[in-house]
Amino acid sequence: MSSNTNKLIILDRDGVINEDRDDYVKSSDEWIPLLGSLEAIALLNHAGYQIAIATNQSGIARGFFGMNDLDAMHNKMEKLLQPLGGQIDSIFFCPHTDAQQCDCRKPLPGLMKQIALHYKKNDSDSPLSGVPIVGDSLRDLQAGVALGASPHLVLTGKGQKTLSKGGLPEGTEIHQNLLAFTNTLLGTKS
Repeated sequence: MSSNTNKLIILDRDGVINEDRDDYVKSSDEWIPLLGSLEAIALLNHAGYQIAIATNQSGIARGFFGMNDLDAMHNKMEKLLQPLGGQIDSIFFCPHTDAQQCDCRKPLPGLMKQIALHYKKNDSDSPLSGVPIVGDSLRDLQAGVALGASPHLVLTGKGQKTLSKGGLPEGTEIHQNLLAFTNTLLGTKS
């Protein structure tokens, strides 16, 4: 594992990598990758990037699914990535609801602090400076920007709705989906 953030990308999960559901993604059967998302991750890996996922998973605290279900979802994602030569380096998740007032539920930066410590141990106010954070909701971007990450909104999942509401962090780049983000970052055609 790298001890720096030079080649790190932070992704939200639901709505960025896989289909989002209003009733929560509760099982590996309900975990369905978005078109091109796994290929995008593999392309990023092939270009030397490590992928960290930061995801709110309050369905655990709400009793909609358990840790074994979450593990099964992530195992499915990893198995689908393998034939493409892709992998997820790390997954950070918040199992809490808003009512539990934790510091790891996005938009609070707790998950981002965990990621910063995992990849780059420093006490800087902006330890994720320049690291892309890719999400489909304002809270994804806010959590990353709090530690200096570069915000990227994808229009999949809740992305269109997020864009229409406005109020995005300064400098937010907009992409159709994760593959379009990847092609822009890597300078390849969409």
